[in-house]
Amino acid sequence: MYKVAAIGDADSLAGLSCIGIETFTAYTAEEAGHCLEQAARSDYAVIFVTEAVCALIPDAVDKYRGEPVPAVIPIPGTTGNTGLGMRQVSKSVEQAVGSDILRS
Repeated sequence: MYKVAAIGDADSLAGLSCIGIETFTAYTAEEAGHCLEQAARSDYAVIFVTEAVCALIPDAVDKYRGEPVPAVIPIPGTTGNTGLGMRQVSKSVEQAVGSDILRS
């Protein structure tokens, strides 16, 4: 059975463990990369990563973009929404559909 994980700073992840999401705390690019690799090799189908952590490890996150499992999804952290998550979702939709459906 697949599981759900989240990677980020402790404050951003505090409430997620209460709803059954396993959390991995990371503050540096090295810690974040290690956590992402560890979660990807385990039975995690979805890995939420705070936008701040995504900014530290863009190549590691991109590595899983075309893979069906795990889905690596950026989420805002306590520092706020940087827009990275929406840009990546838009990029994925554009890749799947063939055009940017949000621009008119």
